[in-house]
Amino acid sequence: MQIILLDKVVNLGGLGDVVKVKDGYARNYLIPQGKAKRANAANLAEFEARRAELERLAAEQLAAAQAEGAKLEGQSVSISRKAGVDGRLFGSVSNADIAEALKAKGFVVEKSAVRMPDGPLKAVGESQIVVALHTDVTATISVVVVGEN
Repeated sequence: MQIILLDKVVNLGGLGDVVKVKDGYARNYLIPQGKAKRANAANLAEFEARRAELERLAAEQLAAAQAEGAKLEGQSVSISRKAGVDGRLFGSVSNADIAEALKAKGFVVEKSAVRMPDGPLKAVGESQIVVALHTDVTATISVVVVGEN
């Protein structure tokens, strides 16, 4: 399916690009999320009419994400969980727990923005976690997992 991207999408393209994607990806994700429209004559004309507005909105979102990323960079959050004597947790610390701890510090972060490529944290200690605030803006935070007896 041919679509027009209304926002930058990682590994696909930027604002205004006309790309071909699988039908299910377009119908189930890109179009409902407002990231794309079908590439037909009417939608192409509408996009060209709104291009300046969309570019301005994208620039504002990027600037806001960069400002938030600068404040978030280097922050440290501490999360307490029950742990055994060997330092392994009874359970784990997930991206939802980290997002909740950041919310308690005053940062509004979606749990899907917390990137954990190695999966949930399952041991006591300090870990570096990446938070993706925008497709072009990431911030690295320190998560300290403290064990309780």
